[in-house]
Amino acid sequence: MNNKSLIYPTLLAANLFAYSTALATELIYEPVNPNFGGNPLNGTYLLQNAQSQDDHDDPDKHDSIYEQPSALDRFTDSLETRLLNQLLTDVGDGNSGELITDDFVVQIVDNDGVLTVLITDRNTGDKSEIVVSGLNPTN
Repeated sequence: MNNKSLIYPTLLAANLFAYSTALATELIYEPVNPNFGGNPLNGTYLLQNAQSQDDHDDPDKHDSIYEQPSALDRFTDSLETRLLNQLLTDVGDGNSGELITDDFVVQIVDNDGVLTVLITDRNTGDKSEIVVSGLNPTN
C-alpha cells in the first residue's frame, strides 16, 4: 500500500510535467514601436500616449497665435468686401473706378473687354497688376 500511495503522486507529477512541456512554445519578441519594426498602426497610439504624459511647457510657445478680430475690424472687412463687389459690378456695366483703403489702392479699368486691376500697397509701395481678357462676349 505504501508503494501505491507513492506511485500515484509520482505519476501525477510526471503527467503534469509532460503536459506542461507539450504546451510550451518558443518565446518570440514582437516590437511595439514602429521605429523598431513594430506595426505602423501603433504609431498614432504611441504618440498620443506620449503627448498625454508630456507635462513640460515650451517656453517659446505663445498662448494663442490666433487673435479674434474686433467687431470694428470685422465690420471694416465686410464693408471693404461689399465696396469691392460693387466696384466690380460697376465695371461689368462699363464703368471704371477705384477704392482706397488704409492698406491698398485698387483701381479697376475695363478697356473693351480687357479688365485691368491695379493694386498698390500703400505701406510698401508695391504694385500688382491683374489683366483679365475675354470679359466682353463679342470678342
